[in-house]
Amino acid sequence: MSKIEIACFNPESAIIAFENGADRIELCDGLSEGGTTPDFEITKELRTKIDIPVFVMIRPRGGDFTYSEAEFNQMKKDLLQLKSLNVDGFVFGILDEHEEVNVEQNTALVELAQPLPCTFHRAFDRAKDLEESLEKVISCGFKTILTSGQKPNVSEGMNNLKKLVELSAGRIEILVGGGLRSTNIEEIRAFTKAGYFHSSAITDGGSIANPDEVIALKNK
Repeated sequence: MSKIEIACFNPESAIIAFENGADRIELCDGLSEGGTTPDFEITKELRTKIDIPVFVMIRPRGGDFTYSEAEFNQMKKDLLQLKSLNVDGFVFGILDEHEEVNVEQNTALVELAQPLPCTFHRAFDRAKDLEESLEKVISCGFKTILTSGQKPNVSEGMNNLKKLVELSAGRIEILVGGGLRSTNIEEIRAFTKAGYFHSSAITDGGSIANPDEVIALKNK
């Protein structure tokens, strides 16, 4: 059995993930934008119904991962507000104008989040230089990187994912996600030797997680 994090873009999906054996929820809004900061009240209400770890996305808008000073200040404010709700961790990722990991801004957010752990999200897949980016993310204090191996999806990124698992050598968790389904998780796990996997478990092109897919991901 794999450790499974389900990306949930609405409370319905989060409840489905919780009830069907997910190990962790990544809570966000903005499905069409690939995930943005969820609503405070929705997060607050959901926290009362779910007792598995909930990691919250901090991303003020879709698009690229280079933020203005105002947007960065918004991220800090959102993180502190959501931290007051007893969430279990945060998910974010900031690149500089050269598409490299912005060490200064990411480190500032990681420090604000303490003692809660942080995941560097798929902005990693847009960053230059796999190895250098890995070291920068580790240096910022992140506990996890969500990645498809700097390729469009996990199947194409398998070689890089395997390399990341080896290079990280236990210093940071490689969370494999991006086109991950119950149909390919076994092959990807066997090849990459990763231990944690991420999926929306959406199978119909809609916005709600499929309970059967959550179970299948968990039990493969």
